[in-house]
Amino acid sequence: MRRILLPLLAAASTIASAAALAVIAPSTAAAQEDGLDPASLTAPLEASWPTYSGDYTGRRYSKLTQVNTETVKHLTLAWTVELNTGMPPLTGPRAPDFIGGVGSGFTIGSQRIKGSILQVGDLLYVTAPDHVWALDARDGTERWHYFWKTRGGPHIGNRGAAIWRDSLFFETVDNYLVSLDLRTGEERWHTEIASFEEQYFSTMAPIVVGDHLLVGTGNDLDAPGFLQSFDPATGERQWIFYTVPMKPGDPGLETWPNLDAASHGGGQVWVPGVYDPETNYYIFGTGNPTPGYTGVARRGDNLFTCTLIAVDVATGEMAWYFQTSPHDTHDWDSAQTPILIDGVIDGEPRKLVSTAARNGYFFTVDRVTGEHIATSRYGATANWASHVRESGSPNPDPRKEAIIPGALVSPVEGGVTNWQPPAFNPDTGLFYTQENNGFNLLYLTDPDPRGSMGLGGKDRVVVGSGGNAFSAIDYRTGDIVWRHAWPPGGGGGAGVLTTAGGVVFTGDGSGNFVAFDAADGDLLWHTRIGNISNAPQTHLLDGRQYVLVAVGQRLFAFVMY
Repeated sequence: MRRILLPLLAAASTIASAAALAVIAPSTAAAQEDGLDPASLTAPLEASWPTYSGDYTGRRYSKLTQVNTETVKHLTLAWTVELNTGMPPLTGPRAPDFIGGVGSGFTIGSQRIKGSILQVGDLLYVTAPDHVWALDARDGTERWHYFWKTRGGPHIGNRGAAIWRDSLFFETVDNYLVSLDLRTGEERWHTEIASFEEQYFSTMAPIVVGDHLLVGTGNDLDAPGFLQSFDPATGERQWIFYTVPMKPGDPGLETWPNLDAASHGGGQVWVPGVYDPETNYYIFGTGNPTPGYTGVARRGDNLFTCTLIAVDVATGEMAWYFQTSPHDTHDWDSAQTPILIDGVIDGEPRKLVSTAARNGYFFTVDRVTGEHIATSRYGATANWASHVRESGSPNPDPRKEAIIPGALVSPVEGGVTNWQPPAFNPDTGLFYTQENNGFNLLYLTDPDPRGSMGLGGKDRVVVGSGGNAFSAIDYRTGDIVWRHAWPPGGGGGAGVLTTAGGVVFTGDGSGNFVAFDAADGDLLWHTRIGNISNAPQTHLLDGRQYVLVAVGQRLFAFVMY
């Protein structure tokens, strides 16, 4: 780990001009002695950041106000630290404190920090594929480091950890759920959550709900998706919920040509969802159907892929669903983290959930019943749907599927948004998300009516951009209230944070960390630190509000000057 401490620079726009190192007093306090009570996760997000979205709502809305529209211009760098996210030395002074795993230790180079960084007490908990660190929140000093020797698999990222009492949990790429001692990093247990031989791989941040530990996994071949609940004390599985029909009589089977197609139909659970304590529903989005691009062998809507699903946490049974992309043929997962909103529709208070989907459409539904409230197109160039059905789901235009001479389709494979989490500010009533617009020509390369496995059977050529932006959406209607266009080549990979100080933070895709006025989109502050690789976060420590963000393998912590 490479650590750099920089002096406080008033109104810093870059870190390049830092001329000296500053010594920040080392931490002497420990993390909360009793760990984290899972009941505390139902409280509004304020001083700490104890779970993936900060709290259960998915809003990434902090009640902290020290950094606000007037003071954000005084944000400056407190410290920065670079983590070694590749294969570490396994012996010597920089070796991990604890080493686990069942593989050889194989890892694919350095990995970007893509997940949420948990903050409890005076410690930060950071993950990358095969790694977990505890860092001092005051200066980034390493407290402990755990390394998992992997069997392999696609090391595309890790979305973060979960904390339950005095235990920390994370998923490994090669499909293990690992429990660590929160204070020391020592492993307590690990259990396999999916088949490595069937080419599942796991990146999701677990979510703690009471005494349930909810985990998802992924697969790009023709395999079923599922959500599982484990006992956080023992690692024993409590229930499994399949996102596609697996046996005769299962709901949704009528939307597939046969059981074989359904039970190999995808619908992976890639990223965390949200939890509603009033209903005890965990609400999450599912991935694309498989085969991903050649849908001839799976005619129908293909439930419950590309779907928003509410599951009862106690039983693992589905309460309701809303499909955002019926019969998807473009790899447009609807696995984005949704957001719980307590809003007003037609003058009446409603309990809602909203999502901005990868396919370029925005949706709001009732989170108690799944009743459709609003559908709108927020992707400026999205052209794949012929119309919106009465149910609120867009209807796919068959002319926009992959064809031998090529079909001009928008958005591109990565979608208008992707896994990066959005945010919602209840003070403005606005939902904030990245908007990436573009076109590709989609060619069918395998006309076999049985289809191709996984994401095969097609070729694509990106042919143009529709311009990228950062958008603020009215949850009631889906209308865009304000939109900040990014410079050519900008946009993309950063998540979003918003606060009661009236600020919304994100990255512009051109190397800048930026802050906007959450109400009207005025640009308030920026600093050029590189392209943001996760979602910004904020917390309170020693009476000072910190804003934390990652760029590749490096963390940046900002405070008020």
